[in-house]
Amino acid sequence: MRPVAIVRATLVVAAAGTACDRSLPTDPRLRATFGAQASSAPEAQNFVAHLTGSDEVPSHDTRAVGQVKLQLSDDGTALQYRLISADIHNVIASHIHVAAAGVNGPIVVFLFGTVPPGGGRFDGVLAEGTVGAANFVGPLAGQPFSALVDAIRAGNAYVNVHTNDGVAPPNTGPGDFPGGEIRGQIRSAGPTP
Repeated sequence: MRPVAIVRATLVVAAAGTACDRSLPTDPRLRATFGAQASSAPEAQNFVAHLTGSDEVPSHDTRAVGQVKLQLSDDGTALQYRLISADIHNVIASHIHVAAAGVNGPIVVFLFGTVPPGGGRFDGVLAEGTVGAANFVGPLAGQPFSALVDAIRAGNAYVNVHTNDGVAPPNTGPGDFPGGEIRGQIRSAGPTP
């Protein structure tokens, strides 16, 4: 009786050890299947950018910050956005530009403004809405909406907020950076809301 119990115990332990093997498959055909599943993950539908003065080119010493959230429509032809800023003065405009981090690029979409300079302090939702290909300006004018989405997914788009106190000369400090006071590169935030 005893040898049978030992054999059963050995089989149970061996089976349990095999069932818990969580290592990757060694068969190349199985690894290819797992790789294909990983690469077929849904593409990002949501994007964000955190805006700071240190991300501007050149960088600016400012306490102003911002956040933009963008969501791609189900059919991929529009972006719904919400731009929030805090501790910023004299906002005159905000745009999406196309360029890599650390490089200034052309405006391709207006998100806010242009409004007169000298508007004072602002905290809260600066702008929200939806943009499509009809809103494109500059090098994206006349392009399909996918051109902007491709630039965003490649890390080649940013949002910035421009300020101007209306007093010459420009670029005298926070609240007076007409070329942009805060900036953030748009990055993926995931496939679903």
